[in-house]
Amino acid sequence: MDHEREDRRRWLVLAVGMFAMTSGCAFQFGLPYLIPALRDDGLSLSQAGLLAACPTVGLVLTLAAWGAAADRWGERWVLASGLGLGGLVLLGATAVRGTVGLGVCFLLAGAAGASAHASSGRLILGWFPARERGLAMGLRQTALPLGVAVAALLLPPLAGHGRATALGVLGGLSLGAALLVAVAVRDPARSAADGAGGPAGNPYRTAVLWRLHGAATLLVVPQFTVSVFALVYLVDEHGWAPSAAGPLLACVQVAGAGARLAAGRWSDVAGSRVAPLRRLAWTASGVLAVLAAGAFARSGVAVAALLVAGVLTVSTNGLSFTAVAEYAGSAWAGRALGVHTTVQNAVAACVGPAVGALIGAAGYGWAYALAVAFPLVAAAVVPSVLPPSGPSSTASSGPPSGLPSGLPGGRGEVAGKSRRPTSRAGGA
Repeated sequence: MDHEREDRRRWLVLAVGMFAMTSGCAFQFGLPYLIPALRDDGLSLSQAGLLAACPTVGLVLTLAAWGAAADRWGERWVLASGLGLGGLVLLGATAVRGTVGLGVCFLLAGAAGASAHASSGRLILGWFPARERGLAMGLRQTALPLGVAVAALLLPPLAGHGRATALGVLGGLSLGAALLVAVAVRDPARSAADGAGGPAGNPYRTAVLWRLHGAATLLVVPQFTVSVFALVYLVDEHGWAPSAAGPLLACVQVAGAGARLAAGRWSDVAGSRVAPLRRLAWTASGVLAVLAAGAFARSGVAVAALLVAGVLTVSTNGLSFTAVAEYAGSAWAGRALGVHTTVQNAVAACVGPAVGALIGAAGYGWAYALAVAFPLVAAAVVPSVLPPSGPSSTASSGPPSGLPSGLPGGRGEVAGKSRRPTSRAGGA
């Protein structure tokens, strides 16, 4: 009976965590769907891209701190408080009219909502055994494309009723998610060693995590080059109406969510996170080359390539997050995921303005052509395999005796059985 209750609890935690991530990502990464409305207000493409990047700047400023807070105090209240604060800021932004004021609000809301990225992944590390963790993290990572899909469906029509309406809906989603987390989520059991994380347990003493961070960050460039400007490309270059392009791109985001899920399951079956990541990076580079060629030729083939690229460029995120969390171990997972997402979003914050300027100067073809190189370099940077052992989080926080590494306290990528977490004392 206890086993069944714990099994139901972990899937409930995952579902609520996904909803929380989806709500946050709808704002944090969905603002590009307000770019046409911002341009109607007189902003240039580069200015609108900069405004849409403000939440990402906020993420970069606070992700590591949120991760450290989750490691120290637990995931439940860190996740709920961040989403709640972000929702309140967005509701306040509905009364702001100036561009600078909006930028500040977007930055603050992004900084608060960053808690979802650091703490929800740590929940999965604690609640799920290694043999299911790729699938679970893939499900969690579908929240980003699902959030963007929600934005693609909601923001263009809501913008027709005013920018404040769109921001009010996004704020309401964040507040609703915060309440649901507070009510339904329970932290996994944590050993006394989890909080130690002394110098001997620091996973950054080797190059493995830095290479994982670097490869994942390189893959962010083509992902955001495609996603941020997909709507504008279809409107400007192919004459699509925003109301028609938005639903199509929402379908692309849903397909991207499915691709993340499939990649996670693939990694569970293969017993490796990095081998599927490398192959997907190679494939994405080839599709981006077709997209660039089609953009130069102004061919309809570019539209099909854009849709496929929108799926492939998001498919690897769950793999890199799972690899980082598993290698870092439970005592360092929050901080490692915070650093991982920080470096990714530091680059992502630059993609909108930089690529927007490049498109304005040279056109979409050159922007897509430049993006081809990044997955190729990422495939070379990612470790060929994750070492089966490494600096343990603490002397006593490894996996249970006789079980393989790749579990909450160990390193490596071999999937195996893990102790099922139980609720903390006082959490039912």
